[in-house]
Amino acid sequence: MARQKGIIKLKGKIGDISFYKTKDGYLAREKGGIEADRIKNDPAFARTRENGAEFGVAAKAGKLLRDGLRPFLQVAGDKRITSRLTKKMTEIKKYDATNERGKRTVGTGIQTPLGIAALQGFNFNNKSVLNSVLFATVNYDNATHEVSIVDLVPSNDFNAPSGATHVSINMGVLELDFDNGEQEFTAGTAQILPIDATQTTVTIAVTPPGAITTNKVAVLLIEFLQEVNGNLYSLKNGAYNVLNILQID
Repeated sequence: MARQKGIIKLKGKIGDISFYKTKDGYLAREKGGIEADRIKNDPAFARTRENGAEFGVAAKAGKLLRDGLRPFLQVAGDKRITSRLTKKMTEIKKYDATNERGKRTVGTGIQTPLGIAALQGFNFNNKSVLNSVLFATVNYDNATHEVSIVDLVPSNDFNAPSGATHVSINMGVLELDFDNGEQEFTAGTAQILPIDATQTTVTIAVTPPGAITTNKVAVLLIEFLQEVNGNLYSLKNGAYNVLNILQID
């Protein structure tokens, strides 16, 4: 892979060289590699096939989580969330000590303490993480699916971006089964507070349907808003918003 330089940027193919644009800029690469049929059938590539199969499992698990949380991800997610989640799911899959190499799953790995620890606390917006934005303690009760923040003072407890006049706090619970590809999300009712010195206790709870019993993922969403002529608007398309996994059961 080579990086294109110069005034004119190319896209497309010239001979065996492909020119294309990515998030990292304009790149070029030469056609090559091993034939797909050989990778599928040659015993020498057994490890490659196993790695490919497990990478696919990790990618699907990450997509399942993203799809389930899409209502919140629309306002709080970074541009590399897909690759970051795939990497995290690959790590979790390695904690599957039941299935043989090439058949390990995220669904089995997430049932282990190490698998849970790997995903718990994950921030979907890497540029705005929970502990750098909110300084108050967040309590979560997994029996009642309730989030509470006691004696919250928005002007003191939030690292609010310039221009923010209000903050929206919400939570939700995603029920999901990684192995069967099932998910259902239940969102709470957001509480919107002015960013001032008023002390308040925030309490938000949801009641998940309970049809999917494999895992429950509780998340917290913080969205910063600006009031203009009586209307509230998100700041810079959510660049400062937080979406964090509080707990996994």
